[in-house]
Amino acid sequence: MVSTCSATLPQSPVCAKAAISKPPIVIQFTPPGSGCSIIFGKNVTAAAPGSAQGLYLIVSDVDAARAELLRRGVEISEVFRGADGVYAGTNEPYLFGRLRVSGPDPEHRSYRSFASFHDPDGNGWLFQEITSRLPGRIDSATTTFASANDLASALRRAEAAHGEHEKNVLGGQRDENWPEWYAAYMVAEQAGTELPA
Repeated sequence: MVSTCSATLPQSPVCAKAAISKPPIVIQFTPPGSGCSIIFGKNVTAAAPGSAQGLYLIVSDVDAARAELLRRGVEISEVFRGADGVYAGTNEPYLFGRLRVSGPDPEHRSYRSFASFHDPDGNGWLFQEITSRLPGRIDSATTTFASANDLASALRRAEAAHGEHEKNVLGGQRDENWPEWYAAYMVAEQAGTELPA
């Protein structure tokens, strides 16, 4: 059994141990709560170093993830968004085209804000901010948060939406059942189902 390593990235990936007869350098990152991992190492692929481009890492807060890489000395782009389907331009391609507009999505919609960087081999990566999944993308019977920061962000979004609920639906009255409303909002947001009004 070879211990692959211990490392921390913005979502605190967990390293795994590999049952391999020879001691290669292999690192497996699995973000908490994720069903997917990323493996780095020698003889993992026949692809040339730097040939993988457009690799996505999903984060709940693109600004915080970018700040963490900057703190660690990684060169990373400013946060950007797409130019509404413009697929021509001088920037590196990404999900929404080749033209990048500086700053996050003005409405902070999921799937719309990015930051890009390259690893030491030259492979191209993008952080993509997702706070609410599209319907059917996750198990709606399970609600989990990968970190205290993710939970705090979800509580802030629920608080803002609940303020509108109290103002518009309850006529400015305090909602005594706010914990149940917050819970329903946070579960629906994560599952990608209809949010409470």
